[in-house]
Amino acid sequence: MSLVTFLGIYFVREAGIALATVGAAFLCENLLRGLAAPFFGALSDRIGRRPLLIVSAAATAAVLPCFLLVEGPASLLAWSLALGLTGAVNMPVATAQLLDLAPPERRQAVLALNYTGMSVAYTVAVMPAGYVAEQGYGFLAATSALGYVIVAVLYVFALRGVLPLEARPPESPLKASLFALRDPVFLGFAALAFVFPFSMGQVVTASPLFAIDVGIKEGTIGLVLGGNSIIVAALALPVAARMEAKGPFRYLPAAALVVGLGFVCYALIPDAAAGYLVGTIVFSFAELIFSSAVPAAVGRIAPAGRRGAYQGAWALVASFSMGSALLLSSGLRDAAGWESAWLAYAGLLAAAAIALAIFQSRIPETRRGH
Repeated sequence: MSLVTFLGIYFVREAGIALATVGAAFLCENLLRGLAAPFFGALSDRIGRRPLLIVSAAATAAVLPCFLLVEGPASLLAWSLALGLTGAVNMPVATAQLLDLAPPERRQAVLALNYTGMSVAYTVAVMPAGYVAEQGYGFLAATSALGYVIVAVLYVFALRGVLPLEARPPESPLKASLFALRDPVFLGFAALAFVFPFSMGQVVTASPLFAIDVGIKEGTIGLVLGGNSIIVAALALPVAARMEAKGPFRYLPAAALVVGLGFVCYALIPDAAAGYLVGTIVFSFAELIFSSAVPAAVGRIAPAGRRGAYQGAWALVASFSMGSALLLSSGLRDAAGWESAWLAYAGLLAAAAIALAIFQSRIPETRRGH
């Protein structure tokens, strides 16, 4: 993620590709990742999680640094699609593996612990990455690839033995991958909770370009986003532990409102650097909630034996939502400016908060405590 933060800047400024084209390529990457994720999630329900996780990490280590070879729209699209396919395995399968290993009453805390680890790693990487990016992007490519090599080695040597796996339904992985997309409870939740990965996409991919446009340097961008991760790393686990007794659905409406408030700060605080800092800090407190609550909620909605398939279906929704963020923001920026874009997103999040509050009261009791 320390690399992803600066990829938009690299493709626009170093490779000379139009922002709208970069946004379209990111959307294609996320669409392919999302479309393939339900199949790989369902496949992991059948053959187990570990083999797929090893292959995904190794493939990503090979593909990721190839962004340095991108010279135009065609090579950007090819790189994006290759990266999307490798990510299609990791997103649902890794989450399903965590849920397999955790006791049911501690799943949200386990997801928060995992997110804490990712936030710590992001913080350690993104702060110096901004300054390294000012000098050149080759080192960022190398260190990111090395990280995935280490992950693959850890999957091979640290994740040993017989791993727990619920009894799977008898149908093929392809048929199982479509089950969640016909489930009205899952579809209702996904139609509202998409605002969380969408907002994450805005912060990770669109907000750095917003910051560049208003005169903020890459190093400062890295510090701001790194500060976001420090907050999440410090508080994600205790916040999740306190929320767990109420269930993962309870606090999502509040999280949507807080995200919207962060975007209002981007739009309305006169000093651009202060607005970027304050808005990102506000967003961090929403991220503390939805980062563990959303996958835990999907895990509760999923019937027995379909955990991987449902996490894959959610990865489809999340990938499309996150991937569309930069493309939509580039259009809104060109049409109405950044301020109008952030205020429009804040309105969307306020509406989603109200709808989530209504929806959670209508979830069948049998789908709340699985």
